[in-house]
Amino acid sequence: MKGVSFEGLRDAGDPAELAVRYRDEGADEIVFLDITASISSRKPIAGLIRRVASDLDIPFTIGGGVAGAEDAKSILDNGADKISLNTAAIENPSLVTELSDLYGAQCVVVAIDAKRSASGVYEVFGRSGTSGTGMDAAAWAARAERLGAGELLVTSIDRDGTKAGYDLRLLKETTGRVNVPVIASGGCGRPEHFLEAFREGGCDAALAASVFHYGELTISEVKEYLSARGVLVRR
Repeated sequence: MKGVSFEGLRDAGDPAELAVRYRDEGADEIVFLDITASISSRKPIAGLIRRVASDLDIPFTIGGGVAGAEDAKSILDNGADKISLNTAAIENPSLVTELSDLYGAQCVVVAIDAKRSASGVYEVFGRSGTSGTGMDAAAWAARAERLGAGELLVTSIDRDGTKAGYDLRLLKETTGRVNVPVIASGGCGRPEHFLEAFREGGCDAALAASVFHYGELTISEVKEYLSARGVLVRR
């Protein structure tokens, strides 16, 4: 499903089939986020994970509904490569450390959904973007790294689905505070937005959904664009 600013969700297709298509187009990794799992008290979908794992030979991350170590174990046992934590990390930060110690930091992704306030501060939101925490996004990113996160997936709620470009200020503030890889998310609409995430945002990877789901761009053409401008990409 895909919406705008986490609202107005519409069907984008079968997730397992899309994952294989994107793999064939040249995606480096796939991220599945069950964005309403926390507010619906829904557990990670084991059947989907197994179905994806049986067809996919690139890394994939599962997020949404992870409440504790047992949920994380189920995700990895069913074939996923990484666990994404958002609300669970906010409400129980020690879970980040627990999972990092158990499985290694490379398996633990902390997803940060942030919204810019009227004063210009980026506040972290949990529970599918419905619950403000009062925490500064960059400060929470730095703490998540200290807790044991191996990667950070930083999404601008304001830019999500708008295709207006990633929030470069949010990304720069975050990458300036951490030493682990940061994945840009929220707002990509054109190939140049990917380039901006790397060159101006300081990110290590860029996630996009709408532009690929609805056929506006292909992964291969984005990679060609980036490669022609000096960005090292897997071919």
